[in-house]
Amino acid sequence: MSGGRTVSGTLPHVVILGGGFGGLSAARALAKAPVRVTLVDRRNHHLFQPLLYQVATAALSAPDIAVPIRRVLRRQANATVYLAEVERVDVAERRVILDDRLDHGSLSYDYLVVATGASHTYFGHDEWEAWAPGLKTVDDALEIRRRILLAFEAAEREPDPARRAEWLTFVVVGAGPTGVELAGALAEISQRTLARDFRNFDPRTARVVLVEGMDRVFPAFPPDVSEKALEHLRELGVEVRTKAMVTRVDAGGVEIGDERLASRTVVWAAGVEASHLGASLGAPTDRAGRVVVEPDLSVPGHPEVFVIGDLASVAQPDGENVPGVAQGAIQAGKHVARNLQRTLRGEAREPFVYKDKGYLATIGRSKAVGLVGRTQRRVSGLVAWLLWAVIHVTFLIGFRNRLMVLLEWAWAYATWQRGARVIVEERDHHASGSAHDDARARAARLPVPPPEHLELRPEDAEPRVRAQSQPPPRE
Repeated sequence: MSGGRTVSGTLPHVVILGGGFGGLSAARALAKAPVRVTLVDRRNHHLFQPLLYQVATAALSAPDIAVPIRRVLRRQANATVYLAEVERVDVAERRVILDDRLDHGSLSYDYLVVATGASHTYFGHDEWEAWAPGLKTVDDALEIRRRILLAFEAAEREPDPARRAEWLTFVVVGAGPTGVELAGALAEISQRTLARDFRNFDPRTARVVLVEGMDRVFPAFPPDVSEKALEHLRELGVEVRTKAMVTRVDAGGVEIGDERLASRTVVWAAGVEASHLGASLGAPTDRAGRVVVEPDLSVPGHPEVFVIGDLASVAQPDGENVPGVAQGAIQAGKHVARNLQRTLRGEAREPFVYKDKGYLATIGRSKAVGLVGRTQRRVSGLVAWLLWAVIHVTFLIGFRNRLMVLLEWAWAYATWQRGARVIVEERDHHASGSAHDDARARAARLPVPPPEHLELRPEDAEPRVRAQSQPPPRE
């Protein structure tokens, strides 16, 4: 390669795998570089994962936090987008092998950026996924939302108090940011959002249990921040169990050591594992499957291949690894783009230095904790919650998404209501070997109590009679 061109005389081809924070940042940072960029993702959208839990808990709709990748890059003349699944990378031949179902074959590259992230792990018990879905994609969020809302519907039709309690017990496994945010949102749904929507039971009797194997919530945060988060969770009525290891998950609940916790709705937020593509690079990996990269984020022995985001294990001068968070991926994507341009100019590459801007996590309405700025200043309560809201809206891509999220949050804050309470069809679990039934069949199995079991409160009787004597209103 000479003068920024390949031997064939064409512009160097940069292939980017993954349209998440890292991959998209790298692609956009190469907008004015003398290269051809091809971004490949198995989904057509960029997903703002930090707000995915709000889709799962009916606070936001999926389009509010997702934007088509083609729309983001439509004005970038040197960028092409492929919708395809990547099977593996042939580093010897400098080719990316794509899923042949779309007849794409393979892509050759001069430089490769792998940013395919990570998925949830069940620590050797993949069979648990059928009963405890994780939260990484829009499909995951819609499935979790469906299960949560169906649980309340089942409780409305269940005459047996013990079985109703099973439907109204929600277990979240893992007390990292995702688990804590989910648990807080579930508590607010039962205590506020649905409090007056049902007639045969009180949604406020729902039980939310957060299970963590470590000795505190937010294990990656300093102890005082964890303690403040625990305080907020208890104020919301969340039952927190630390030093508790889940040993079994099935259709009827979870086992924590020798204890059986009956629950029909379990959500998994306990761990992640790196994308399988890391193994195909032939590079050293850590225990989580992340690729151990050079200081410039390239793969050892292959300076033309870079790995960023959750798939990369990046050591910093202080000995700590770059955390698998959005800001780390964004900084790494921009850094790789700068190093690529330095390489094309014949200049030496620079090592990646992560700039920690802090962390924020929301636990509920006006409740959040975090560390802000390079000084890691502690913040909590309303101030932290407002900072969290501003930062997340700022980082959303697209004016429409920012506007819709702001409007939904304003409405929810004023009314305690959630505007995305729609039950969708159950997704296909053929890949995971799930024993789930069709959504309609599951709904048909929900218990229907005989009339004598329906207990009406006095204030409900007249409206029900009137509703039966009048035709339904037209929409």
